[in-house]
Amino acid sequence: MTAAAAEDHVLDAEGHFHTTDEPVDLSGYGWEDWLTLGVFWLLALDIFYQFFTRYVLESSAAWTEEIARYLLIVVTFVGASMAVRRNTHIHVEFVYRWLSPGVGRVMSTCVDVVRVAFLAYATWLSVLLVPKMQNLQMTVVDFPMSYIYGCVTFGFAMMTFRAVQVAVRHWRQGWSVLERPGEAEI
Repeated sequence: MTAAAAEDHVLDAEGHFHTTDEPVDLSGYGWEDWLTLGVFWLLALDIFYQFFTRYVLESSAAWTEEIARYLLIVVTFVGASMAVRRNTHIHVEFVYRWLSPGVGRVMSTCVDVVRVAFLAYATWLSVLLVPKMQNLQMTVVDFPMSYIYGCVTFGFAMMTFRAVQVAVRHWRQGWSVLERPGEAEI
């Protein structure tokens, strides 16, 4: 038996399990991925604490549900920048199969421009909203709502920044995933 064939077998002659793991590559993750993961774990700990106090101690902590709601908002908006960076938001690519390559290129460029414009406008609106929320307090926790809206603004700003990066990448390579769905980078 050759060495390559021996590596294909997971069990040896005595029935022992032998395998080697592939090296872990974390280079595909951006810093917002790790931030979102951290906030997600805070959300999980908050929900566990809520479950523990409600069903084990039979005295539910009043603040956990509200904090869980706000942490979920942060996970949603900051996590959305991950999807923009990876270009994995839901999109319709069916119509591009029936268009000529030139028309498809123009349409995908329009999609990039409209996406950047929409996200930039949403960022601007949320920037205007943050100061107006400074005097509004959370219901249970004495904390201004402007911090939550600030996280939403940060999420929109990151989505705008990542959308510009994606649009530039599409322009430089001469095609987008809408035109060539089989060549998507994930």
